[in-house]
Amino acid sequence: MCVSKSSFGPFLYSSHIVSQKVFPQLCSCKGNFPKASCIGTSDSAMSSVPKDKLMVDTYSFRMNGINGSTPNVYFSKRVLDHLDDEYGGVVINPENLPSNPSFFASVLRLSLSRWMLEGKKGVWLKLPLEKSELVPVAVKEGFRYHHAERGYVMMTYWIPEGPCMLPDNASHQVGVGGFVINENNEVLVVQEKHTTPAFTGLWKLPTGFIQESEEIFTGAVREVKEETGIDTEFLEVVAFRHAQNVAFQKSDLFFVCMLRPLSNQIVIDDIEVQACKWMPLDEFIEQPLIQGDNMFKKIIDICIARIGKQYCGLSVHPLVSKFDGKLSSLYYNIVDAQDSNCQVTSL
Repeated sequence: MCVSKSSFGPFLYSSHIVSQKVFPQLCSCKGNFPKASCIGTSDSAMSSVPKDKLMVDTYSFRMNGINGSTPNVYFSKRVLDHLDDEYGGVVINPENLPSNPSFFASVLRLSLSRWMLEGKKGVWLKLPLEKSELVPVAVKEGFRYHHAERGYVMMTYWIPEGPCMLPDNASHQVGVGGFVINENNEVLVVQEKHTTPAFTGLWKLPTGFIQESEEIFTGAVREVKEETGIDTEFLEVVAFRHAQNVAFQKSDLFFVCMLRPLSNQIVIDDIEVQACKWMPLDEFIEQPLIQGDNMFKKIIDICIARIGKQYCGLSVHPLVSKFDGKLSSLYYNIVDAQDSNCQVTSL
């Protein structure tokens, strides 16, 4: 296939230009090119866009004559500014998207045709909130929603025939809970301001969600600090729970972390927390909602076993892998072979 269309300038990122000719129409040529089928482009759409807003590449290529019967012909077209990814796909630059929906539709179609000829696979299109008018255009061209954040929507397009091989959106949300116990055998507990009627009056561990690019151990320390004002030191992950269809059909990973208190003065977050206090461990355990729930009771049993050195949790160890060269956190325990009770740092 070869395509051409009328010339505009100036353009950014035009390093691919070999030669440029003026063609009045879009043309599609197949086979030995005995004929060409052409469709007109929208002059009104192009002329309505300021020249300094045409954030596209321009590239051209040459079609040789058939057995020398026709002279060389040059074709040129415009392509959205993009980068090639390491998996044979394309990532469109969201900062250089055209503002005009009609012009965007034209260049998007041309871009897809070029990437198809080049054997590209997946196309990633990130549309910022201020370019939301381009979303229906992309949908019309065959793009699908991948995920959305507060400031953008990510869309994808799979070029090859067959099933799409692009990875799905994140399947899990990650939460943490902090089990903080002081030298008086008191547990740091909170009552949430916003909760279901079934949990009204329940004293529970401080909990929350891990943020983007945040470690489990730092997230646990942060959540305890935000809700209670207590500074803590991470010791171990003592257990984690895996549940399905928790929110928006996503799975949920919840990590229970053992923390050592570094301060005692409580300062509650009055937006999320109704009350906070140091509660005797026995009194905390005897709450009807704790005793009546197998999950809560098992978590507390594990924490008590950890305090009694009858159980070892997972401590964090920073390691660098040769696979990606990045620093990661590996959670595992180290048991003293001479002591079956797992002697660890005293609480």
